[in-house]
This record gives sequence, structure tokens and C-alpha cells, in this order.
Amino acid sequence: MHISGLLANDEAVLWSICDCEEEVLASRGEQYKIPESRRYLNYTEMLADPELEAVSIGTPNYNHYEIACEAIKQQKPFALEKPVTLDAREAAALRDLLTETDLPHMICFSYRYKPAVRYAKWLIDQGKLGEIKHVYGQYLQGWGLNKQIPLVWRFRKELSGSGALGDLGSHLLDLQRFLVGNVERVMADAGTITKERPLLDGEGKGEVDVDDFCHVLARVEGGVSSTMSISRFAFGRGNFQQLEIFGERGAVLYNLEEEDALYVKLAEDGDEIFRKIEIPAVFQVDQMTAFINLVSGQGDGYDATMEDGYVNQHTIDSILVSLKEQRWIFI
Repeated sequence: MHISGLLANDEAVLWSICDCEEEVLASRGEQYKIPESRRYLNYTEMLADPELEAVSIGTPNYNHYEIACEAIKQQKPFALEKPVTLDAREAAALRDLLTETDLPHMICFSYRYKPAVRYAKWLIDQGKLGEIKHVYGQYLQGWGLNKQIPLVWRFRKELSGSGALGDLGSHLLDLQRFLVGNVERVMADAGTITKERPLLDGEGKGEVDVDDFCHVLARVEGGVSSTMSISRFAFGRGNFQQLEIFGERGAVLYNLEEEDALYVKLAEDGDEIFRKIEIPAVFQVDQMTAFINLVSGQGDGYDATMEDGYVNQHTIDSILVSLKEQRWIFI
């Protein structure tokens, strides 16, 4: 997804690629016509290239920290996949490193770049909803129901940090914060439905030690009450995402499955029912184009920073503590 976004932009050249799997590296190198001299098995060698001007870090969660550290050391602007690290301690360390430099960087909370989300933010910022009272969020997928999917890194805590919570919930948490505000306290319930999966080599099974679903009750700044439903075991769902925000004078409903849509009901417009609205062209933006603009000094201020990534990770960690201790956790 990152590569296709870069290739679609005339302002970027796909200069080099890195992967620890030789076959994958060779295949992608041929696919994208990258010379063998700019195909790397070691990211430190790639980042040392003086002609490389920016990097996209799309690896599993467990090595986000070390690769981002090297990017900062080499002063390479970077786009980093979410969640930013395995825990808030690592996220705080990256944040602190970045306070010492003005290095452009972006955390890939991709749904900030949905036109419906940006338009919803504009409506909320304009006061169209009045004081926000409730936020109800869902992020549901169904692929986890397939018991033949092997024990990939997403099912292993040491490589992912958490399961559906970090994979899907990080997006939902960021959307809520982007549109409404910071979470102040959380209480959560979660579980592992399929407790074993086939090992990658096909020899036996291994333990799944992360959550398959997570439901979160939260209180957001300003007294806003929030619920979040997150699952990879929702039968029939592909990439279903929905956020309903209710204020004292209006409401918005953002929905994504195949395409993003926005529905509103606004007192000032005399709405009697929710209506689907057209998204103005000014709110159309692509994530990787936004990254290129950021590197070029033309960011629009809506990109997630490492501070956003840290707050997100701290909230995820607090939810995990709530799961363990079965109580409200104040953030």
C-alpha cells in the first residue's frame, strides 16, 4: 500500500527496498525494477545511503523501535506503521529522540486520510454538533475465524504487543482522539477465541497469546462517554469501520467498508433524519502524498506525529492493564 501510493505520485521515486527474506527482496526488486545494488537485506545499510531522502517503515511491530531509531540517527524523514512500538516505554524514547530534531515524520494512522473523516473533523471544529456527549466506535474484521491461518506475527505477543487491540484498535483510538479528544480512563474486556494455530513450518501448532477481540469502555476529556468494539472474529465483516459521534445539536456517522461515507443530522439544517452528504474535494488526500508533502515542508498539520503515537500506545498499554486487573485505569 505504501509503495503503490508513492508510485502514484510524480514527486517521489522508489529508490531502494529492504527485506530480511531474500526471495521476497528479489521478487519485489524485479517487480519494481530496483537495481540489485539498491536492494538491501539489512536496513542499517539502506539507511546509510546518502542519496536516500526518506523512508517508509512497514515492518512488524517488534522492530519499529530499532528501525525508527536508526532513521533518526541517519536523519531520514520517515513514515512509521502503527502501533509505533511494543509499549509506551519505547514510544516515549522515540518521542524524546525527536524532540532534539525537527526531522519530518509521520505515524501511519491511515484513516486520518479518509475524506469523510476530515470533513467530519471540520464539521465538529465548526461547532456544528455542539458539545459532544457520546462516541460509539466499531472496527470489525472476520478473517480470524479461519483456523487454518498460521501463527503469523500478529498472533504472537512478543512480536506484536497485542492482538486486535493494537492491530485495529490503535486506528479506532486515533480516530476518536483526532475527532473528539484524549481518553482519560478506560475499562476493557477481551479474549482469545482460537487459542492455537498451525506453525509456519507446518509442524504442529503454537499458542496464540494475544486478544482476538477487545471491547473498551472509556471516558474522554470533556466528559464524553465512549465505547469501542474491536474484533477479528466478526463473521461477514471485511474491513468494517464505523464511528458515531453525538452532540447536543447534531450527530455524524462515519462508515467505511468498501468506501468511506459520512451521514449527518444537524439541528441548524433542520434535519429530521440522517442524510448522506457529499464530501467536498478539498478534503480529498492520499496518505503517501501527505508524507511527500510533509517531507517537502508542505504538511497540512493533520499528520500524526510521534507524540500522537506515544499517546496512542500509552492508551493501549492502559487498556492491557485494565484487562489484567479488571478495573478502571486512569491515564
